[in-house]
Amino acid sequence: MSLDLQRSASEPITSIDMLLAGFRSAEKPRSKHLLGLEHEKFIYPIQGASQVAYEGPSGIGTLLERLAPAGYTPFRETPTSPVIALQKGMLTISLEPGGQFELSGSPWRTAREAHAENLAHLDEVKAAAGALGLRLVALGYRPFGTPQAMSWMPKTRYVAMRQSLPERGRLAHNMMLMTSTGQVSLDWENEADCVRKTVLVARLAPLLVALYANSPLVDGKPSGYLSFRSRVWDEVDPTRCGYLRSFFDGSFSYRAYVEWALDAPILFLRRRGEYLRPKMTFRQFIQQGFEGSPADMSDWTDHLSTLFPEVRLKKVVEVRGADCVSAPMTGALAALWRGLLYDRSAMEEGERLLPKLSYEEHLAFHDTARRQGLAGRLGNHELHRLAGEMVAIARRGLERLDAADAPLLEPLADVAASGRSPAQAVLDVWERDPRPEALLRHFTL
Repeated sequence: MSLDLQRSASEPITSIDMLLAGFRSAEKPRSKHLLGLEHEKFIYPIQGASQVAYEGPSGIGTLLERLAPAGYTPFRETPTSPVIALQKGMLTISLEPGGQFELSGSPWRTAREAHAENLAHLDEVKAAAGALGLRLVALGYRPFGTPQAMSWMPKTRYVAMRQSLPERGRLAHNMMLMTSTGQVSLDWENEADCVRKTVLVARLAPLLVALYANSPLVDGKPSGYLSFRSRVWDEVDPTRCGYLRSFFDGSFSYRAYVEWALDAPILFLRRRGEYLRPKMTFRQFIQQGFEGSPADMSDWTDHLSTLFPEVRLKKVVEVRGADCVSAPMTGALAALWRGLLYDRSAMEEGERLLPKLSYEEHLAFHDTARRQGLAGRLGNHELHRLAGEMVAIARRGLERLDAADAPLLEPLADVAASGRSPAQAVLDVWERDPRPEALLRHFTL
């Protein structure tokens, strides 16, 4: 997504073919396929359990300032605005609305390179945070507090989203302020390859949710979900979240994604150095324009960044189903999808792993995964066994593709074999000692 208030002039959209061409332009030969890793985490005081605000001597802004001298370029929306991100080459450190600290890593050939970059980043941030009396915590949802008690990061885009999204779903602010995740981005060769990868990720996503479920507590109590982070997305905006029906009926394509995206409401338009909030879908914007200006390709790029399906298309395929977890489990996330999606035989095995489900059946599968995690079932199949086989398929893919990445999967294989999602450990700690400081200490990175 763009960090800047300003936007470059761009070509007006005159046909849907222009939007399709954007996806075609992202096609790459298999020999050039890379992957990227994103890892969000919460920042808390070492001696407390309250959110860390942007302002103050131990605030998020000060943490960014301490990191900047290590070769980063600070980013401000205007010359007098606060620093909201740091950039170094292809790497970006940015802030989610509630101060979640996000690494958007560089594109790498291997999962181990992406993992190494994340480890170096975590070491750097932990050192800077420790000097300020802060710590990094790996959980998928803030276990204590409510959105109403949270402060917002000083980013103009979030002001627009803060106003627009709650009109579409009652948990929009929970998503923005209270959740933390890990994501992987991958390339595709052509439309057929993109379709296969996107559909496979969508079909396997509930197993990913179960393996990475790490958010069972809400405001200090068990929520009834092992991944409440996943539950939150149900009530953000049904037009831009969840799954596309075309993932499951054989009709998915570039055009299917474009048509779906066109019918999502616009969250904002960047104009005149501001974020404006027109009440229209992107399709209506193309048809009608706004304030005398046509929709252009820069607007479309912004719009694609405000869509949040379980599998998102931009210039890459984004896998979005994992809660924030430990660094080894995050490295395993990159290895899992490299092994599953970049080896042809592994893709074929992955496509045969689960029974073909309808859209409605898949939603029920997803709900089971986020409620029960690896202890759930899909018909006669135990989810932990299905998840274990998914990890084994990825391992076989990596052994054919690049065996040096395969050891990264060991923590994930152990979780699957245990039959216990990470959230079970959170509940165990909470039952022994429900004090906020004790729980946060246990899951400090």
